[in-house]
Amino acid sequence: MEKFHKNIVIYGDPKAQKRHRSTRAGNFIRQYDPSSKDKDDFLLMMQKERPSEPILGEMKLYIVFCFSRPKSHYRTGKNANMLRNDVPIFNAHKPDIDNLLKFVMDAMNGVFYKDDSQIVDVDIKKQYSNTPCTIITIEEL
Repeated sequence: MEKFHKNIVIYGDPKAQKRHRSTRAGNFIRQYDPSSKDKDDFLLMMQKERPSEPILGEMKLYIVFCFSRPKSHYRTGKNANMLRNDVPIFNAHKPDIDNLLKFVMDAMNGVFYKDDSQIVDVDIKKQYSNTPCTIITIEEL
């Protein structure tokens, strides 16, 4: 049986998992995930790439989070469309890489794999790009 291997590109700025929130109405406490709508939208963009059944084996994820470059990375004047010579490749700013990973793993949970505990290896990068996107490679081991 052939192992599942898929490369997926989701265009748009990567999103991070937000902290769960709770509200109180009298003695009743309601907890909710403020990222649930974003996860639904993310999963919708991945719809055509999903397997017919969630994968049951061990998985490896390769993920590259590509962020748009800030205006300060570009030159000024007539060269405003050119990058400066000293701009970084990697994004060492917020959002945190663990929250970005958590968002992707939670969104794919139950659809691409039965449970995110099946993910045994992850390779992640946060970098700048002219095209903001999330590049995901899912490999069944």
